[in-house]
Amino acid sequence: MIENFYPNPIVVQRLQAGPLNTHIDTFAQQLFDAGYALWTVKYAVRLLADLTTWMQQQGLAITDLTELPVNTFFQHRYQLRCPHRDDQAILKKLLVHLRMLGVIAAPVKAIGDPAYASIVQAFQQYLIYQRNLAPSTIHSYLNTVEHFLSQRFETMSPNLDALCAQDVTGFMLQQARRYSAGQTQLIASALRSFFRFLLQQALITTNLAQCVPTPARRRLSTLPKFISADDVERLLHSIEQKTPEGRRNHAIMQLLARLGLRAAEVAALTLNDLDWDAGEIIVRGKGGRCDRLPLPYEVGQAIANYLCDGRPSCSTRCVFVRHRAPQRGFANGEAVGTIVRRALDRAGLNPAHKGAHLLRHSLATRLLRNGASLAEIGELLRHRNINTTQIYAKVDESALRKLALPWPGGEA
Repeated sequence: MIENFYPNPIVVQRLQAGPLNTHIDTFAQQLFDAGYALWTVKYAVRLLADLTTWMQQQGLAITDLTELPVNTFFQHRYQLRCPHRDDQAILKKLLVHLRMLGVIAAPVKAIGDPAYASIVQAFQQYLIYQRNLAPSTIHSYLNTVEHFLSQRFETMSPNLDALCAQDVTGFMLQQARRYSAGQTQLIASALRSFFRFLLQQALITTNLAQCVPTPARRRLSTLPKFISADDVERLLHSIEQKTPEGRRNHAIMQLLARLGLRAAEVAALTLNDLDWDAGEIIVRGKGGRCDRLPLPYEVGQAIANYLCDGRPSCSTRCVFVRHRAPQRGFANGEAVGTIVRRALDRAGLNPAHKGAHLLRHSLATRLLRNGASLAEIGELLRHRNINTTQIYAKVDESALRKLALPWPGGEA
């Protein structure tokens, strides 16, 4: 099979003679199936031929292949030829591939890893098996904890029992100056969870979770950020649909603007979530909640256009796929937010808030002004609590005008 990617018999002979011989075919096919260009796969095959020849000369078996021998191979290689931009990425993917197959062992702690890496890893296991948190939440918590420990201990070995309330409040004050109230609350939650874990493991003797300040976040203190219905239409019509990427982006924008989906919900959509016979879509929201929503004609048409004439041929079941290799679904909602921001720039719109949530707020505001009740809007947006929907009452100018008291001095 390798001849399909690199017909040179000399290269094929070197591949078949070396310790990597039984895994080259599957790895090359994996790269090709992931959407990498044929010339990239050919270069990868040639690089692996050089690697397997070098391993044979060094007397290395495939089970000896780790980051350290790979770095040694590159040092030897770059004495003879210039580095290529894809070298590191290709062999990193090879190590991941072999570890997934169980051929080589998992990576050991690198010398450059911080001294607190084992603590963070133990905290991760706690979040997974005891707290059963969502992967996105775990990722956010770990980032916060790593930042806190890095700032407090730098490169020193962490003395957790030396942590005090001043360390906690100082860190939180610093974060509050950088982030919004909502993000600061998430940081506070991460720290409280971490300190409870440390106390449970007897790594600290003081309950520092009680020292984490609660950031002030006054509900209903601000107006929801939105754009007018005309600007929403202008935004949708500004998306070029002649390219596969354009058809994908148009379908994503339709879901955001017509159904009010969150960015993460769009990224999580799979082909199984589309019920074409019933004209419905399954949305997987916060807390593992699943809801069935009607699929409007224009939204369904946009998705169908992308699936039929735009979506790359790949094995993933995600509806929306990267158009650059590796061709797979979005990791999270950040890519959806980027699509919205770029579309706003192309449309010449410059609202104060440019995230994907802008279209969710705009949909709710338009529905309210067209006579929909807060209960109906909350049902469409899948709010669990009607209080969450109350913020949109502040943009209903006609209803608020009836509540305004007459000016004491009368007309000027």
